[in-house]
Amino acid sequence: MIDRSLGPHLLEAARSFPAVTLTGPRQSGKSTLCRSLFPDKAYVNLETPDVRSFALDDPRGFLAQFPDGAVLDEVQRAPEIPSYLQPMIDEDPVAGRWILTGSQNFALLESVSQSLAGRSAVLNLLPLSYDEVVRFPDAPDTLDEILFNGGYPRIYDQGLSPSKWLASYVSTYIERDVRSLSNVGDLTTFQRFVELCAGRTGQMINYSNLAGDAGISQPTAKAWLSILEASYIVFRQPAYSGNLRKRLVKMPKLHFYDTGLACWLIGLRSADQLATHPLKGSIFESWVVSEIVKRRVHSGEGPGVFYYRDQNGVEADVILEHADRLVVGEAKSGQTVTSDLLSPVRRVAQALGEKRKSEMVVVFGGEERQERTDVLLLPWREINEGPWL
Repeated sequence: MIDRSLGPHLLEAARSFPAVTLTGPRQSGKSTLCRSLFPDKAYVNLETPDVRSFALDDPRGFLAQFPDGAVLDEVQRAPEIPSYLQPMIDEDPVAGRWILTGSQNFALLESVSQSLAGRSAVLNLLPLSYDEVVRFPDAPDTLDEILFNGGYPRIYDQGLSPSKWLASYVSTYIERDVRSLSNVGDLTTFQRFVELCAGRTGQMINYSNLAGDAGISQPTAKAWLSILEASYIVFRQPAYSGNLRKRLVKMPKLHFYDTGLACWLIGLRSADQLATHPLKGSIFESWVVSEIVKRRVHSGEGPGVFYYRDQNGVEADVILEHADRLVVGEAKSGQTVTSDLLSPVRRVAQALGEKRKSEMVVVFGGEERQERTDVLLLPWREINEGPWL
């Protein structure tokens, strides 16, 4: 068990709110983190059938077992529980009494927002970020291995084969979550849809093409994509507008939170296969964007990561708005520094104008950091040293 970057922020929230809600994908380490941070609290997993049955049939009696509060794991399995917690919290609003976790974003947050508004902090635990991966003693040492292995903790904690573990993850968790979130009749078609999404990671979403390739309607494609978002498999990166009077592309980009899962879904079974794969650049871009998102989310901030593209093809993979400046970022998997690495961020910074200062960063697949006059060239190992917060 390693220390997670979110840990201090979770403890801080528990000192300020009567309840804390922790969401994130299955197997991202939510239960392990909560049990390690709150070892004196009772722990109950609502995935267990008899426990869930008790919570559903007699929620008051179920909660009465825990006069000092508890860690309630996978609480979306008993969606009425937050409603019964509300009067208990109002009567005794001691900070950090209840810790709720869940792996289905829509179901859990809807229940919490309706019943525990103002009473519960909401935090997200995503798969391991790179700075967390390297805390393990046998962490991979090459970029291809990092991209291929991904960031699910159990792979590193137990020294498991990424391919074997991810195969089980897809069949056990993705398909089970599909059944609980939506009435998907054809799991084979859905599996094909997920694989097609993996082949589009790091790319703009064309719903018509995606639906056509999957053999489904556009409304179904959008609904299924929402299911993957609700399960923290993918996220949509919005296009930046910034009230600019320019003709900008508005469609979002698609990214997988975990590049290891994306690699498995497109058929890669070893890190060596990634080196010459035509999608390596897109997978690297998703890794960079997801690392920035993880860094921000695990620091208690919102994702807030945009991309920029105008009708002339001027594009940057990352736009961040800070109070005093914009950060313009680009992800390039190549190891050699050339002018091609620098021109995209410079063109976008110029397009954004001089009203706000732009800080330009290129994260690339090489090993040597370079600080040019106007652009920071950041090797992939130093991604957490970028101006993301």
